[in-house]
Amino acid sequence: MRVTKWITLGTVMLMCLTGCKASSPSGPEVSFSTSSSPSSTSSNTKHTNKLTFGIIYPMTHPFYEMITDSIEKAIEPYPVQLIVKAPDVINIEQQMRMMETLIAQKVNGIAIDPIDPVALVPIINKATQAGIPVICFESDAPDSKRYSFIGSDPLQEGTLMGQMVDRYLKGRGMIMIEGSMTGSFQIRQRLQGLEQYLKQKTEIQVLEKKYHNGDTEKAISDLETMINEHPHFDALVPLDIISSSNAILVWKSQGLKRYAITFGMTPDVKEALLNGQINAVISENEHLWGDKIIEQLLAASSHAPPTTWVDTGFVEIKQSDMANEY
Repeated sequence: MRVTKWITLGTVMLMCLTGCKASSPSGPEVSFSTSSSPSSTSSNTKHTNKLTFGIIYPMTHPFYEMITDSIEKAIEPYPVQLIVKAPDVINIEQQMRMMETLIAQKVNGIAIDPIDPVALVPIINKATQAGIPVICFESDAPDSKRYSFIGSDPLQEGTLMGQMVDRYLKGRGMIMIEGSMTGSFQIRQRLQGLEQYLKQKTEIQVLEKKYHNGDTEKAISDLETMINEHPHFDALVPLDIISSSNAILVWKSQGLKRYAITFGMTPDVKEALLNGQINAVISENEHLWGDKIIEQLLAASSHAPPTTWVDTGFVEIKQSDMANEY
């Protein structure tokens, strides 16, 4: 049975279970609010007025739920309310509407993981002109008037991925690559770093590249097609969290023993790494994002001088690293 059919059945079951547990917003956009207030004995903050920060993700995904958890922990000492929004699937128009809504609500700051670093420039600039500072995280919009960027260098991430692939394949072999969107600055930079290293340092051949544009079913279909068309491939390199998650499903369904080396420490990637379905992952130190996002939003709301780039770095994680660090 194809993995796509399993996903459809699993989605129906999940919807049924969710419906029994609690009602949730319908429609393509997801948003919710949460708040935190300081303890009466807290004296470690200069922020005494209630602040409202908006967080906008590129899509709903367990990875971003993990980031929200870390943000909620980071705001515990402060009088901060969060408004968290995300399109149900990757959709630039919905992300722009979410920005417009937060601007209209006159929030004190916005942190966004931009889907398109070019298309979002005007709306980011509109927010800043309205006195609302904007933080970019994971993906940047460098030509905008955003206050700061939190994340790592995707070009260098790609170079590290090339080194990892080189090490596993010993300089020779054939790989396949899947990413999210061709227009993504982050994906382009990762791919450039990877391909440059492989071309200059190895004899490894890239058999095929595909892009799913945020469509989970397309991501699975693309993976299955590439595997069928290139049965002798040696490794798969997913460039984003959707490709990573679906690669795990395909690996399980087909019992593949090839190398899988990916980006993003999502909950399912952690499990797959422990189970040996994934050989290694490049983590962007995602556990730091919550603290850094709130730190930058508080600084911006206090009119502190901006830090253009808060580099959280990145690191290779193998199964042997899991017990000690993760």
